[in-house]
Amino acid sequence: MAQISDTHLSGEKPFFVANFQRVASHLAADPPDLVVNTGDMALDGATRVSDLEAARRLHEAVPAPVRFIPGNHDIGDSQDAPSHGLPAISEQRRERYVRIYGPDYWSLDVPGWRIIAIDAQLLGSDLASAGEQLEFIAAASAGRGDRQVALLVHKPLFRLAPEEEAITGRFVNPAPRRQLLRALGPVPPALVASGHVHQHLCEPRSGALHVWAPSTGFIIPDTRQPSYGTKAVGYVEHLLEADGTHSSRFVAVPDLVPHSIADFPTAYDLP
Repeated sequence: MAQISDTHLSGEKPFFVANFQRVASHLAADPPDLVVNTGDMALDGATRVSDLEAARRLHEAVPAPVRFIPGNHDIGDSQDAPSHGLPAISEQRRERYVRIYGPDYWSLDVPGWRIIAIDAQLLGSDLASAGEQLEFIAAASAGRGDRQVALLVHKPLFRLAPEEEAITGRFVNPAPRRQLLRALGPVPPALVASGHVHQHLCEPRSGALHVWAPSTGFIIPDTRQPSYGTKAVGYVEHLLEADGTHSSRFVAVPDLVPHSIADFPTAYDLP
């Protein structure tokens, strides 16, 4: 499974399209069984449907089955997240996303594994679909049988430990994190794969391997975000074996440009 993330694609502001196309070409040389974009497919899909549509069309160049989960730039941010200028998730934005990309949460069984992919922005929201998602997660986890679980979520669950109480917007907030962990049940996922932070990190925490995929498009400089892992552009490859073992590695794509978002002030009208 190739995990790409935070592609931030747009037809009107195609700053990061060339990098994405280089990744798609790299994947074509040895196509994986599955490609998952773990969110922020679009540059500003929360407010511009044209960005959502352009990003979806560009993914047609990926030479493998592709699935998606939404990020805050696709569907609006979590209602309990600190404001960073993004609108909050709403049923209207969610319905628009689903029309273009398909379900915002889903599961997939492969030999030895159940992949559970969720909408991080629904966590902690007051939308009716938030409760439906938690019920889905509980049923999918309880019905795994002897499979291991790989959880795919746009935002990392935490920095170091599930007991953290900080609210930063970079990680799932404490209250919805507790709801999610309860829904997953007593046996934690073996793998938790996320994006959002635009850094690569691979660490065992609380019984799971937590892997952050970097952006294919750009890094965020230290003046705007601390360094938790490696600030780079690329993607992550996950090998899920039929016996329930797994491994993950960062893939550096030749000629991928390590853009800094600071060099694109008109992308989000940042100061």
